[in-house]
Amino acid sequence: MTDATATRTIELVHLLASPLHRYEGRPGDGALPAVGEELHERLELREGLGIVGDRHFGHRAHADAAVTLLAMETVDELAERYGLEPETVARRARRNILTRGLDVDALRGAIIRLDTGHGEVVLRATRPANPCAWMDAELAPGAFRALRGRGGMRCAVLSSGVLRRGQATCTTTP
Repeated sequence: MTDATATRTIELVHLLASPLHRYEGRPGDGALPAVGEELHERLELREGLGIVGDRHFGHRAHADAAVTLLAMETVDELAERYGLEPETVARRARRNILTRGLDVDALRGAIIRLDTGHGEVVLRATRPANPCAWMDAELAPGAFRALRGRGGMRCAVLSSGVLRRGQATCTTTP
């Protein structure tokens, strides 16, 4: 293990997968309704494809950005600032894996190994998940600007496996 490798215990607070891209058209028109439950106890990830059952699964254009991570600390701050429930912010931010105890926005280019006790899942952080104007419509005016530079990280799935909500061992390598 090199000095640049870090292993810690983190929490996977929320896991989101949705068959629909609900933010289509103009934000002022509102989001499309959810189809089924979007927050899950477990997610199945497939190498090179993404999250089984998610709107980006298997789409070539999203191969390097099939999974998005977001720090729950950011969600908590936005919830407090705008008087919202953290779960509401988590759902409307539309990120797949919400973590506590991991500086997600500092991971660009890193290899991330997550293990919730069901085998390791390996991700590569490829680029920031920049917020969009929908955040002002779905959360509160100003949320788009508040998320700039801390909207999470898009990742490629490098190994198949299952993640569950709760504690996870996380190893990051630059």
